[in-house]
Amino acid sequence: MSHNYALILAGGSGTRFWPLSRNAKPKQLLNLFDDTTLLQQTITRLQGLIPTENILILTNSLQEEEVRKVAHMLPAGNIFAEPAKRDTAPAVALGIGLIAARDPDATMAVLPSDQLIQDIDSFQSILGDSLSIASQTDALVTIGIKPTWPCPSYGYIERGPSAALDFDTTHEPFEVTCFREKPNPELAEQFLRQGNFAWNAGMFVWSLKTVTAELKNHTPQLAEFIDELKDSSDVSATIAEKFPSLTPISIDYALMEKASRVLNIEATFDWDDVGSWISIAKYLHTQGESNQTNREITEIESENNIIFNDRQNSRIALLGVDDLIVVQTDDALLIANRHQADDIKKLSDQLPENLL
Repeated sequence: MSHNYALILAGGSGTRFWPLSRNAKPKQLLNLFDDTTLLQQTITRLQGLIPTENILILTNSLQEEEVRKVAHMLPAGNIFAEPAKRDTAPAVALGIGLIAARDPDATMAVLPSDQLIQDIDSFQSILGDSLSIASQTDALVTIGIKPTWPCPSYGYIERGPSAALDFDTTHEPFEVTCFREKPNPELAEQFLRQGNFAWNAGMFVWSLKTVTAELKNHTPQLAEFIDELKDSSDVSATIAEKFPSLTPISIDYALMEKASRVLNIEATFDWDDVGSWISIAKYLHTQGESNQTNREITEIESENNIIFNDRQNSRIALLGVDDLIVVQTDDALLIANRHQADDIKKLSDQLPENLL
């Protein structure tokens, strides 16, 4: 276990959950479901599999202060802020370089910080198998989500035959045929019918030996950056100097779609990327005619509304309104049509700077 590491990606913006989320405090840093944040839950799920001192977090300068508060259980030197926004491949390469400098024999998991997973035992079983496979083979491992509907908003992983391994695992891995772009609704329906597709949840596991070899073959700029980090006598200075010049590219394009061998394990745990207020509503209390709310409300002849009140001493009352999203904070109030939940991020272009 001492060679197991995790890189948690905790950047991103807060536009979909405005006004509760802001640039300095996006979804993963909010108490949306209970008194813990999604970032805290991500760290907690790793207990027993990955030593606390081997968990690294990558965020940005706007969110660094809040991330340090939430992740206070980690060593201060395990939290890093990107000096520039450069997409997921440079971010992952930064994490690889930092881990390589500590342990060249490491096996590491790359995990998002903003996904809701409640079945910890099942998650740990899947991740444990993934770490075992990655440490004993030359494969990159992905954890995919079994599609529950033909979603056109996710990338998909197409699975081929069962992978041949010379050791046993609890969960069967499959060879990955290819990664598929976000499909149109008709193609997503076809993927669902075929049954050999998984949603790409952005969870990857690999040994440093394998991933660095693949990057040297396919993305030499990132491989060179990793080598510079690994050998640097001043890591902070190297990051500040080199990272902003890296080409912005996703980890899927830079690595996963080109790698020699990728295996997929389908998740047996629950999973939700809680991508909008519609997703959050499923976990709130129901009051009246299908109104989902985090606090007691007063309502008359109002249906299918989503209410999130972040003010301790205030009350929201609804009269004769349907299909609304109402979010109250200390300095802002959102009232939106629930059918336009995905468009809330567009408001960021119109809002004053102090509310972003």
